[in-house]
Amino acid sequence: MPSSPWAGEKTGPNPTDRAKDGVKRSLLVEGDGLPVGLAVDGANRNAFKMLEETIQSVPIRRPKPTAKDPQNLCLDKGYDYTEVYELIKEFRFTGHVRARGEEAKLIKKRAGFKARRWVVERTHSGMNRFRRILIRWEKKPENYLAFLHLVCAIITWRALRL
Repeated sequence: MPSSPWAGEKTGPNPTDRAKDGVKRSLLVEGDGLPVGLAVDGANRNAFKMLEETIQSVPIRRPKPTAKDPQNLCLDKGYDYTEVYELIKEFRFTGHVRARGEEAKLIKKRAGFKARRWVVERTHSGMNRFRRILIRWEKKPENYLAFLHLVCAIITWRALRL
């Protein structure tokens, strides 16, 4: 239940911003950073609880992963829960859950090491460049989600246009 009469559904008190109502985006991207799946919920929701909804939001049928062509799911330490590992197994992903700072250490130690988490962070940053979704003005989550899908389509179109 939103704490403000102006807040819509799927909002919640933001733990980092004086408990103002806010929203959290969960984004699934492919290896080059193109958005594939998206979910929204209140800012106070743990990210790992949004994982199943995010994976199920993928609009196309995934090819079956094989030993030759596995499908990786790279997550940070915030997803280090048994429920997440069960979801990874259920959806037949190869899970990579990194501890905080682990990739930064490997970047310093190994020349040419590429971090995996930055791909989704870069896409979130690209989405934040659209002022309409940077601050959620819509009360209905469907309207906000529609704008997010439009932004994802624009990001994909721009990437494929080059």
